[in-house]
Amino acid sequence: MTKNKKQRDPLSYLHKMLAIKRAGISIRPANVEVDDLDSLNVRIEKILGIQQNLKSTDMIYFIMYDIEDDKVRRQIVKYLLKKGAFRIQKSIFMARSERALFHEIHQALKTISELYENSDSIIMVPVSTDVVNNMKLMGANVDMELVTKNKNTLII
Repeated sequence: MTKNKKQRDPLSYLHKMLAIKRAGISIRPANVEVDDLDSLNVRIEKILGIQQNLKSTDMIYFIMYDIEDDKVRRQIVKYLLKKGAFRIQKSIFMARSERALFHEIHQALKTISELYENSDSIIMVPVSTDVVNNMKLMGANVDMELVTKNKNTLII
C-alpha cells in the first residue's frame, strides 16, 4: 500500500524541536507535571529491577543534566520519559535500553543542546550490572529490606 502525497510519517521529537526552533516559536509546555518524583521506595524498586531479564543487546545508563531554561528542561524530561527512562532524582534519570536507543538519545540531546546558546550540561554514563548491584542507597525512609532483598523468617 502506498501513501497519499498528503500522508507523512510522524515527525520524531528531534525533528519537531528543530521545526519549532526554525519557526521561531516559543515552546509552551502542556499541562503535564514533569517535576513530580515517585516515592523513594518506588524509585528504589525501579533501580533494583532494571537489571532483571537483561538482554545482551541492552545497556543500563544514567542521564544527568544541569539545564537552566525551564522550558527546555521540561521538554527534555518529557523526551526521556517517553524513551523509557525513569527519574531517580530531579535531574538524574536511569534507563535500560538497546544500544541503538542509547545512541539515538545521545544524538537527540546533543542536537537539542546545540539549538540554543547555553551553558547547560548533559551527561550520559553507561554502567554495568555489577555497578548497579553495588550501589549504596541512602536517605530518609529507605526501606533497607527492599534494598537488600534479605528476607528473614523467624520460626517460633
